[in-house]
Amino acid sequence: MSSARDAGAPAPGAEGLVCPQCKRAYPASERFCASCGMPLVHRSGGEEEPSARRRRARKIKPQYAEGQLVKVARAQHQSEAEFIEGLLLEEGIPSILQPLAAIVAPYAPVAAPRAVLVPESAAEAAREALAWNAPA
Repeated sequence: MSSARDAGAPAPGAEGLVCPQCKRAYPASERFCASCGMPLVHRSGGEEEPSARRRRARKIKPQYAEGQLVKVARAQHQSEAEFIEGLLLEEGIPSILQPLAAIVAPYAPVAAPRAVLVPESAAEAAREALAWNAPA
């Protein structure tokens, strides 16, 4: 048992945790309350907002993240590729954008065509998500 836990106060400058039942304070290195055994939680307002990367990862369906990468679309430039990537992500499909041509120019990173790659397990779903049927 650590002395910080025995004292019932978080270490100075450390992000503190608190017991939701008995309200004792603990340093971030602790996980359970020494008094009642409850899992510790962040103090109210102390929780971090998830990063963009974590929010994106939460959208991905695990069944679509298996297998080799397969090309499912071709984008003419970076913004079109990012649009397709966003459409796929809304369906839970992870994707990777890969440049198709080596253009030597200052604007090359945004002007070059891109291949949109997805894992094999998501290829059919991605093609369906990207299929567009003209209204009758």
